[in-house]
Amino acid sequence: MTEYRLIPGFSQSARAWDVVIASLPDAVPARPLDIPVRESFAETADALGTAGPGIWVGYSMGGRLALQIALASPDIVSALVLISTNPGIEDPSERRARRRADGELADYVEIAGVDAFFDRWLAQPMFVHLEKARSNRLDRSDAIARQLRTLGQGACDPLWDRLGELSMPVAVVAGDRDEKYSAIAQRAATAIGSNASLHILPAAGHALLEEMPGPIATILSAL
Repeated sequence: MTEYRLIPGFSQSARAWDVVIASLPDAVPARPLDIPVRESFAETADALGTAGPGIWVGYSMGGRLALQIALASPDIVSALVLISTNPGIEDPSERRARRRADGELADYVEIAGVDAFFDRWLAQPMFVHLEKARSNRLDRSDAIARQLRTLGQGACDPLWDRLGELSMPVAVVAGDRDEKYSAIAQRAATAIGSNASLHILPAAGHALLEEMPGPIATILSAL
């Protein structure tokens, strides 16, 4: 049976997948991965890719990394699942602005510490439906800062114009209360083509691993 390779989102550890894995059938092999930040986004994706062939699944930032792996090494990706994922910021000026903002946020977490950072980060509207549990999150400010500077949306090239290269089955998932990312999901599924399936989960926001572990497990089990 094909094993799932599960990449968490920004500031999360591999434990972010625990609730989803608990909802999978017992016989389904799943391997949650911590993100080994390297010198660049592409090098980080390459490092993750050493986990080998499987169904690659990524949430948010982890979805961008899974997408990069599928484009760079399609032979190890039998199917791809993109959860609450933006393939990138297309406008160069917006990308530069996001890179500056992520750099400032990285400075903040290094100065203020992890607890203050999460109070600020989880106060965003996209996490309004999220229980503020932190057991699955990184506890080192330097690790969070490295992710912001190296893997943030401002630090990576947009992958929109390459979505049509994906030849494996691709499930694109978003919550209907997350209006920005549900629109992105619809656009991405259209760009990928006939091998894409679109899943807009009702009464759900951005943090789908915590909010909708059962429906996510159902989507994974169907691949």
